[in-house]
Order: sequence, then C-alpha cells, then structure tokens
Amino acid sequence: MTLTQGRRVRLAVDLRVAGTVTAAGDPAEEPAAVAGALLVGAGAEGVVERVDAPQEARPGPEAAEYERLVSLLESFGAQMPPASRERAEEQVRALEPAWDAYRNRRPVVTARVRLDGGLVLERVREDVLSAL
Repeated sequence: MTLTQGRRVRLAVDLRVAGTVTAAGDPAEEPAAVAGALLVGAGAEGVVERVDAPQEARPGPEAAEYERLVSLLESFGAQMPPASRERAEEQVRALEPAWDAYRNRRPVVTARVRLDGGLVLERVREDVLSAL
C-alpha cells in the first residue's frame, strides 16, 4: 500500500504506546508530564494527515565502489588490458554483497494519522496500516 495524504486507513495490528505524555496546548505554559501506556486496537480507522517518506540513503563506500567499477567495466572493459579487466571483475564480485544490501534497504515510510475518535498517531509505520 502506498500512503497518501487524505487516504482512509485502518490499523492492521494492536499498538501499545508507552512513555511520557504531555498535553498539547499553549507552548508558554509548562505542560504536565504523565507516564503511562495507551493501547489502540487493530481495526481503528482514521485519515492520513501527513506522509513522511525519507529520501533514499546514499550508498556506503563499498556499494559506491561497486557502482564505479561496474560503470568503468561497462564503458571501457573491452579496451582494458585483460589482467586489469579481470582484477576489476574480481573486485566487482567481492563487492556484490555490499551492493545487494544497499539495494535491498527500503526507507521506512511513516505517517501522521488522525483516528476517527480524535486521537493523533505520529510516526506510524506504513506496514501497520491497511487501506480502506
């Protein structure tokens, strides 16, 4: 499911929210802090108010080197001396796990969801929501 602003969603799992809770209101006032837990049951429905999709992460040094070597081989591999080409191909094979790990990382998409009862959930992961 792709989250979009204004989309109706349903919680697919029970959520337990625990920690310090402060009342929203006038920022000039000192809010009272309360420690506690809130349980929100699966099936609670609401509307996505905002989607927070992080930008794709940059590749680490090994994944970047893999990308550079593959580009080099594609562009100039036929013109390279055989020993240099073989060494570059070996390096590419050695760096493939780092490249695969980089490509398989999915950024975590979260959303702000206002439930029908008025409760607002911040930074809810997209994998705990289902579309209506």
